[in-house]
Parts: sequence; C-alpha cells; structure tokens
Amino acid sequence: MNFYENNTINIINANENNLKNVSVKIPKKQITVFTGVSGSGKSSLCLDTIAAESRRELNETFSSFVQQYLPKYGRPNVEKIENLPVTIVIDQKKPTANSRSTVGTYTDIQPFLRLLFSRVGEPFVGYSDSFSFNHPLGKCPRCDGLGVITDLDIYKLVDFNKCLNDEGVIKFPTFTTGAWRWKRYAYSGFFDLDKKIKDYSKEELDLFLYSPQIKVKNPPSNWPKTAKFEGMYPRMHRSIISTKEGKRHQKILDEMVTTAVCPECGGSRVNDKIRSCRINGKSIADVDDMSIPDAVGFIRGIDNPLAEDLKRELIKRLTALVDIGLGYISLSRSSGTLSGGEAQRIKIAKYINSALTDMVYVLDEPSVGLHPKDIDLLKNSLIKLKNHGNTILIVEHHREIIKLADHIIDMGPKAGINGGEVIFKGTYDELLKSDNLTGRMLQRKTPLKSGVRKIKDWVSIKNADLHNLKNVSVNLPLGVLTVIAGVAGSGKSSLMEYFENIFHDNVISISQKNIGINLRSTPATFLDISDSIRKIFANENKVQQNLFSFNSKGACPACGGKGVIISEMAFMDTIETVCDVCHGKRFSQDVLKYKYRNKSIAGVMDLSVDEAIEFFKGESFVDKLESLEKVGLGYLHLNQSMTTLSGGELQRVKLASRLNEKGAVYIIDEPTDGLHLDDVRKLMELFNKLVDEGNSLFLVEHSLEVMKDADYIIELGPGGGMSGGNVLFAGTVKDLLNSETSITRTYIKDSLPD
Repeated sequence: MNFYENNTINIINANENNLKNVSVKIPKKQITVFTGVSGSGKSSLCLDTIAAESRRELNETFSSFVQQYLPKYGRPNVEKIENLPVTIVIDQKKPTANSRSTVGTYTDIQPFLRLLFSRVGEPFVGYSDSFSFNHPLGKCPRCDGLGVITDLDIYKLVDFNKCLNDEGVIKFPTFTTGAWRWKRYAYSGFFDLDKKIKDYSKEELDLFLYSPQIKVKNPPSNWPKTAKFEGMYPRMHRSIISTKEGKRHQKILDEMVTTAVCPECGGSRVNDKIRSCRINGKSIADVDDMSIPDAVGFIRGIDNPLAEDLKRELIKRLTALVDIGLGYISLSRSSGTLSGGEAQRIKIAKYINSALTDMVYVLDEPSVGLHPKDIDLLKNSLIKLKNHGNTILIVEHHREIIKLADHIIDMGPKAGINGGEVIFKGTYDELLKSDNLTGRMLQRKTPLKSGVRKIKDWVSIKNADLHNLKNVSVNLPLGVLTVIAGVAGSGKSSLMEYFENIFHDNVISISQKNIGINLRSTPATFLDISDSIRKIFANENKVQQNLFSFNSKGACPACGGKGVIISEMAFMDTIETVCDVCHGKRFSQDVLKYKYRNKSIAGVMDLSVDEAIEFFKGESFVDKLESLEKVGLGYLHLNQSMTTLSGGELQRVKLASRLNEKGAVYIIDEPTDGLHLDDVRKLMELFNKLVDEGNSLFLVEHSLEVMKDADYIIELGPGGGMSGGNVLFAGTVKDLLNSETSITRTYIKDSLPD
C-alpha cells in the first residue's frame, strides 16, 4: 500500500462497536453509499470511525489553550486511517427547541434580510439590529418577540374557596401547602392564613396575584434573608411556564394555560414601527411569512443599487433551499418544528454554497421523510456537493440514493454481533449481480397487493383546516391498512392530527417525537424489565436488589450511572465522552463481582435483545423482548441509551410496547425510516398481522413498497406548505394508477414488475 497514493481514504483494521477488523478503501471525490440491514455496522464505520477520527485529529491541530474549549472526541477503535480529509457530519439532529429561533435565524438568512430592510426600506426606522424580534427596539412589547401570548387561568391554579392554610389551595406541585414556594406567600406576613382567597380585599388580591418582585419589610424570622415576594401571575410566567420545570409538569400546565397568536403583532414578533418599514409594499414580517419561492421572487423584484450585494447573497441561500425541496417552508417557521430530515436538508443547502473543497461530508439517511419526487431534488443537491470537489459518504437504504452512488460498501451479513463485516464493495450494477441480500432486494420488484381487504366502516372528515389543510373533506376507512401519501409538507401529518382530535376511540398515535427519553433511559427501562433482571441477580447472590441499579446504589461513582461524562460547551452542543472509570458500563466495580450464569449485571445488560431472548428463555418478561425483535430491533442492547437511537428506532420501540391491542386505530408516522428493504418487508408482515387481528392502521409513508401493500391510499398535495393541503386521490392503489391528479402514480408504476 503506497501511502502517497492519496486518491482513496484507507481504513485499516477498524473494530469500533461491532466491526470485525474492517479494512477498506474509499474513493475520494466520489459518492460512496454504505448499505446493509439495520445494525450491520454502517454507522459504526462511517460515523463512529471515519468521522470521529477526523474530528479528533482536527482538534489536535489547535493549541492546548484552544483545545480546552473544543469538544473532546475519543479515539475510535481502529489501527489507522490514511489520507483522511477534514470531515463534516450532516446529521438529522433537530435544532434545540427554542421559542426565539426560526428557520430564518437557523439558516443565517435573517441577518441579511434585516440588513436589506435597514438599507432600502421606507421609512427608515433604524439599523439592522432594530429589525430583530430578539432586540428591545424591534420586538413586539405584548408578546416579548415570541409571536404568541400565554394566558394563565388563575381559577384552575388557585382554589379561591380555600385559605392559604388549606391543603391544595395552589394546585401546582412546587406550590402545594408546605412546599418552599408556598412559604413565600404564607410566611410573607401579607395575608391572613385562615382567610379564604375569595374574601381578600382588592389590595390583598392585587398583591397576591400581580405584585412584581418586592422586598418584604420587617419579615418574620422564618423568611429567607435574600427572598423577595412576587405575585402568582409573574411568578408562574417567570419560573414555570416555558421553563424546564414547566416541561416536567406539562400535563398539569396544559390544563391551566392557553396559548394564542399575539393580537398586537399578529404573530409576526416585531412591533408596529418595524412593520411600518416597507419595500415594494412588504414589511420584513410579510417576507418572513412567504414560502421560499415567493421570497425569492420578492428579492428579485427589488430595484435599488444599495441592495445588489444583499440580493445576490439572499437569492443564493434561498434558492439552495428550493433546490433541495424545502420551498414549502417559511422563514418565520419555528426551528423547533423542523423534522430531523428537514434540519439535515437545510444543512446540505448551506454547504452547497460553501467555498470549501476537498472536504468529506457524511450524511445519515438523507432520504428520510422524502416522497420519491423530493428524492430527485435531493439527488441533484448531493451531486452538486460532490462536483465542488468533495467526498460524499452516505448511510442509506433508499433504492434511488443507492443507485446514485459511484461506489457502494455493503455491511453485514446480519445485525449486531452477526454483522460488522464488509460483504460487498463495488458499483451499483455489480451489487445487482451479486448474491447478497441487498443486491437481491434491489432487484426485486413487487406487484400490487392481490387480496385487498373489505372496509368495515368509515370516519368522515369535514372541512378540516388544521395547519395548511384547505377545508379538506374525506372519508377515512376502518378495518384496513391505509397509507397517507404526498410530498413533504403536503399536509399528511396535519390530516392525521385532525383525525386524532375528532376520533378519540382507542387511537394509538406512534410518531417519531420524543417519547420521554433521557440518558438513563434504555430499552430495558422503557419496557419495564430492569426490575425483573435485578431481582434475578439479587436472589442469585443474596444481596439487595438496588445494588444492581445504575440509578441507585450500584452506580459508577464517577459518572453517576450515566456511562458518559457530559461536558457543557456554553453556546455549543454539549459533548458526551465515555466514562474513564466504568468504560460505559454504568456500574461500580464492587457490583461487577456478582454473577448470574457467569455474567455480571453489566454483561447481561450489554446483551442484544436477540441474545437476551435466548439467555432468559423461560422468564415471564421474554415476551416483551420478543416484541422488540418483531419490530426489527433485535440488534439493540438492553443497556443502550435511548438518546443514541434514531427517530425511527425510537418509534419502533414505542410500537413494540403497543403490539397486543385489539380493535385499536394505529396512526404511525413514517415507520420505515432507517430500515433496509428486507426489514421493511418484515415490518409489513407485522402490520398486516395487526390488521388481521382487528385493528385499523394509518401509515404516513413515502415508501413505494408500503404503498403497494396498502388496502387504501389517500394522497395529499400537490406541493408542500401553502401549495399543499388538498386531497389529490382517495381509493385503492390500483385505481390510483389511473388518476390524472396523482403525483405518486408515476413512481408506483415504475416500481412494478415489467
């Protein structure tokens, strides 16, 4: 191997996670796609080895002083990597939910727009920072620049028929009688503790409800020295509503708090003065609310010499979003509402305009959430990124993205310990001719479902107008497998949300949204089998059960049972590094000496689901493990942090916990995300079984294989955002092939056997 032949990235003996001495060459300035079943080692090679080593070595080029402020990346388990360029990971990590962040701020387009209005807008109302909804001079005073107002129903928070000495007078956990926040009112000396709230004088009630923070004169001896008194309204808004504490008690808050569009700014976030400044009759708020193509048209129409340089920059950035299929979003959209796939495509659009070259871009399943029509736009953007002189590495399952590749590396042969090997490397045509699973599945063209089920009943939707739906009226079938199709942003999820709101009869909604996970959440804790395993160890070793909990006495003293050390990076994302003491096992060394069938508690918890089914054969909780195997997650480890799982994996964990329902209505949002074609086939077998057992399924999906296996299909569109929200077709898939309005029809036809 000649070190100076640097037209390939050379991986030598990689053993990260389940990789087994993997050595492989990856061509530079080409698109390489990593394929294989879920858990086969694709991400371990591409992300955890190549990307991780590049980041680590790049950080080491900085001085020691600078390095202390940079993320700390561990050395991956690989002998060496040759000819490794700087690597940028374009992942599907969603932006942090921040009420002050929008698509405009997230993409860095908003500063250019503010500068444009400060230069050429009329009348002149201030410089660019005064145009920000995060600036005192720019934001709406009523909503504080949030675009929404939050109203607290005080009668649901406070029982006016009780006095402060009564139990439950303030109905919020940290304000309950005797709690420390309750003491701020009871011990202030301002109120008669045996007087009912409804009998307070106007002055007393105003003080109790509305008082700003004030010092307490002549406080009683049990009053904290530095404490101030504050009324219920400002205290709840400042300390509870829209804070982390509020999120912990969200269900309680939802009953007493309502949110509405700010009536003063109409949700635009900026004040009257800023909205009075216009270009060609449009304010900055008007432009923020436009779809991206409309915003491009507005910018092009500005005829002012002072705007020329800003016009070029804005059009370049906005056009990149349109080209990658995000034309349906607006700059005013809250960044917290972006899906992982949308966030990833925004990052791709950003790098397309970068002047950097000779970079490696790593993408994790960029096809997620995309209709076949949108895939074409994504492919064009990836080719542009490559043609700038960059190397593109993609972990992917989608047929069209795999077909795009110059080079393919197929991992396998199976998942977990049965994977971790390179079983194929070559071109797409060579893969089709090979005899491995991925090649066979890519060659396979499935026909439409032959035995379509009879519909048992209907639910009528009348004039639905949620989000971008345009007075949609449609009948939804029960007792069958229905696919809701359409391009990204066409209104699929909105239709299902509306349906769920009006049809409360045993609806099980399984989305990819957060399912209440944290660093301490694992498949074992989520399925509630940890106690059973701890009990087995306690009985075997005649010791206390809590000794085998990493949330209790058994925790590693260094990381507190998390398995990782978390480094706060101020304004950057936090960095997690494996604990040096327990090496990620989470348990203290004293606990690991106790064994069950020659394994420590850490060894048992490190078993994959498939291994645990065999290890615990005969135990009552094995059926819960088998439910994970049924949804294709047999490769997960019992102790794997749920924070490491993709949205699709989290969704299938949630599905696994709800497999034994009868007569239920399942609404499942893009369940095939992150699945190999063979795993999709297995999942559809499970879905069909659920329907045969008397359930109704509604799948929001883009997979053609899923659509062809549906009993009924409803397509929305024709475009995304304001260009969508209409029903294009409702009926059987066979009838859809004759529809003149369907966008999906052509793609299904092309996927059928000749």
